[in-house]
Amino acid sequence: MKVTLAVSGPGEDTDGASSDLRRWLRRHPELRDRITREPAAEPAPGSMGAAGELVSLLLAPGGLTAALAAAVVAWLQDRRGNQTVTITLPDGTQVTVSSERVRDLSAEGSGELAERVAQAIQRRPAATDDCTDRDAASGTPAEPDRT
Repeated sequence: MKVTLAVSGPGEDTDGASSDLRRWLRRHPELRDRITREPAAEPAPGSMGAAGELVSLLLAPGGLTAALAAAVVAWLQDRRGNQTVTITLPDGTQVTVSSERVRDLSAEGSGELAERVAQAIQRRPAATDDCTDRDAASGTPAEPDRT
């Protein structure tokens, strides 16, 4: 299964952030050989544009999604400013994780979020019906940001 990751953020250098995410993912031995870089498709006429670079990974069915999800959550926690990673599945389904709500998560909260993201990538129902990210300040569930 090929998944594509795109990074966005207000006023951010999306090419630089995408390159940084790609380097971060390459640190993980189980993901390293599965990562490719590709240019984003041309934006539709009249649209605001798209990310300058996408990060693609080939995942075996049922495998490596936990490693990818954990790496994305950890990368977002390490970033300054608000950033969003959108993971696009082959059928067009998107799973979106934002740094706005993950930066201050505990290790347990990060693990739970990574597990929910992995479940969303694998298209399995989450153990709880609540969210793909958690409000770090209040600890309350947030609505999922999936399209």
